[in-house]
Amino acid sequence: MFPAGSAPKPRIPCVGALVQDDDGRLLVVRRANDPGRGQWSVPGGRVEADESDQGAVRREVLEETGLHVQVGMRVGTVQRPGPAGVIYDIRDYACSLRVATTPVAGDDASEVRWVTRVELRHLDLVDGLWDALADWGMLPT
Repeated sequence: MFPAGSAPKPRIPCVGALVQDDDGRLLVVRRANDPGRGQWSVPGGRVEADESDQGAVRREVLEETGLHVQVGMRVGTVQRPGPAGVIYDIRDYACSLRVATTPVAGDDASEVRWVTRVELRHLDLVDGLWDALADWGMLPT
């Protein structure tokens, strides 16, 4: 039961893709829209009502980077605050490239690139990304 006048915060299911290339670099995108406009993150977004997490990961990566991925195991989950009190429930999945092609920014991404650990450390990352990747053993080499 919730205290009078309070209710659970709405949760929005989201996914993220942790894609590393053969050199151990991580695929990141610069967010073109809020939340996190101008900051760097991994490709991802909301799960639509009619899709699975795996389908959402494939769609989001394709829309944001033009790359086709194979979705692997879920690596971890984070919750992030959103506008109007919603909570983004983000499930992150390890992914591999189906075809090695050059990523191209699209949809919600203003820029896309492969980064090493050193390069990632110097980017303006969305809150909690570095710590989550470190906790899950998913930092690039």
